[in-house]
Amino acid sequence: MNEQPESAPAVLFPPADLPASLEAILLVADEPVAPTVLAQVLELPRETVMTALTELAAQYTEQGRGFDLREIAGGWRYYTRSEYAPLVEKFVRDGQEVRLTQAALETLAVVAYRQPVGRAQVSAVRGVNCDGVMRTLTLRGLVEEAGTDVETGAILFRTTAYFLERLGLAGLDQLPDLAPFLPDQLEDEPEAGQGRARS
Repeated sequence: MNEQPESAPAVLFPPADLPASLEAILLVADEPVAPTVLAQVLELPRETVMTALTELAAQYTEQGRGFDLREIAGGWRYYTRSEYAPLVEKFVRDGQEVRLTQAALETLAVVAYRQPVGRAQVSAVRGVNCDGVMRTLTLRGLVEEAGTDVETGAILFRTTAYFLERLGLAGLDQLPDLAPFLPDQLEDEPEAGQGRARS
């Protein structure tokens, strides 16, 4: 009986492609990605991934790129360099060609109707993480900080005077009523007669 030799574990990307592989993954990440997660995806040792991340970050700094790779909150993520913040803010806030995405419009609506509201509450309503969108809305001057929640300490947000100006409203009381857009029966609202014995 012939025994088949054990095959070595498959590696998705050879080490030479590791920097490009990390760039591809991190470019689509909207929050810091842990090295352990990257190592699992690439099927490489965590130490190898950490070394590659550190080298990439050093290369970006040495080359004077407009972005850098930072280790923050237990993960790695791309950020624009602080010295270019005024240009980025001008582009995001004043660029007429930059329209709000559907996600930004939905997030802005949640803030407008529930303000003052925290990021976590906005994310809960939309069902997705809204940190990046909230930063964009803040940079564009449509949303601003409005103190902190006394119970959780979370930063609260509200719409700005610029928001009212862009919508042509004198005040928040002129926002359209949401009632016509709500379903007749809410999911968590018990139906009339529910729980009663039927004859």
